[in-house]
Amino acid sequence: MNTADILIHVHPELDERARIDLANKVTGCVGVDCAEFDHHTHPHALIVKYDPDTVQSMRILDMVRRVDPIATMVGL
Repeated sequence: MNTADILIHVHPELDERARIDLANKVTGCVGVDCAEFDHHTHPHALIVKYDPDTVQSMRILDMVRRVDPIATMVGL
């Protein structure tokens, strides 16, 4: 399995429960190994480890944008 990482910044007003639900939803996507927020340093940065041969980064971003339409992706 190939792996890649992306960082997705969500709006600061997205509350903790919504961030947890979002990370769980993204983690459940085929091809995603894990998705988690850094609750201490950068609570609005979602780090996603995924297999680019299985799922495209834009599909992951589209999933996040269903919850936060202004989410932005930053490559790692």
